[in-house]
Amino acid sequence: MLKKGTKLYSIIKGKCPRCHEGSFFKYGFTFNPNKITHLHENCSKCNLKYMIEPSFFYGAMYVNYAITVALSIITFLIGKLIFHLTLLQSFISIIIALLVLAPINLRLSRILWINMFVSYKDLKKKNTK
Repeated sequence: MLKKGTKLYSIIKGKCPRCHEGSFFKYGFTFNPNKITHLHENCSKCNLKYMIEPSFFYGAMYVNYAITVALSIITFLIGKLIFHLTLLQSFISIIIALLVLAPINLRLSRILWINMFVSYKDLKKKNTK
């Protein structure tokens, strides 16, 4: 399931969506707000330009929004059904969960967005022909 050539591989490993070899983000996972979403200009292996067009990653805001809504609903349901929290306590737990998971959410939304538009191409097969 998590093998090279699948979208899931590129998303989880943070690799180039075309070759699955080059690193997508400049820095590893970090909570430093200055480094969370920094990308390489191009893939180091296949030279794919990550910023396909100007402001390409503005579309990732829609993905980020969907993830945020899903996390909020899940947090609310867990808080209400399992821990029997009040409405105010549930709201506070949602805010805390969103703040803690913000770096993951930002990175995940960008890698998901580019994977919607770029497909995997096996460079080794292309080079052997």
